[in-house]
Amino acid sequence: MPRVLITNDDGYRAPGIRALAPAIAALGYDVLVVAPLLDESGVGSARAGLVNRPVRTATEVENGVTYVGIEGTPAGAVTLAQAGAFGPPPDLVLSGINRGLNIGVSIFHSGTVAAALTAAETGTSAVAVSLDSEAPGHWPTAATIAGEALGWIADEPAGTVLTINVPDRPLEQLAGVRHASLAVNRRTRLVAATGPAGEPMVVVERTPHAPAVPGTDEALLADGFVTVTPIVGIREVRDDAAATALAKRLTR
Repeated sequence: MPRVLITNDDGYRAPGIRALAPAIAALGYDVLVVAPLLDESGVGSARAGLVNRPVRTATEVENGVTYVGIEGTPAGAVTLAQAGAFGPPPDLVLSGINRGLNIGVSIFHSGTVAAALTAAETGTSAVAVSLDSEAPGHWPTAATIAGEALGWIADEPAGTVLTINVPDRPLEQLAGVRHASLAVNRRTRLVAATGPAGEPMVVVERTPHAPAVPGTDEALLADGFVTVTPIVGIREVRDDAAATALAKRLTR
């Protein structure tokens, strides 16, 4: 069976990764767990300071699975594992189970999703799995979905990435599985504010409720569906219009 790196952005002691790792190991995969020592939610693909310095680690064993915590980010964990810092590099990467949903175009900032995209940079296929609750009660549901997705992605082209959101309910109560487009973030907005000593800062404000757009991850998740969205990382636009225009400006 393939070697699978399991990581997350909630920390190596988080209940999501502690539920996911043994479930994947039980399927026969060679499981390697490397995740941040602390919560690194919202760090995106950051991995600054990773090169040319020792990385502090901690190790725990629970239910036959070894959990390695690193002083770093989810993208850093993927980079270290792919470089061979913890034995043979992984064949696949599984990121999660995240506490809380990861929907819409703002997944760009998610450490959970960024870990999967980081894996794809070097051609490793990956799945990011999130559970739609800040206080989840059905980790096994998401772990089951993750295991099935992992089995599918193993046979897909190298570098395939899926982000999956799972309703927090028993497996038999799911409405089904649907492909979902990414919703535009209309739930919150960032607003400039001033700190106690006059420092600039931003705060999060809730925006007035607006109906979810049909077919998006936001709408389908609210209706009880598991949402599946294939994603890609940075990709150039194959259009030379900008370069051509700039060249003309410089030769006027």
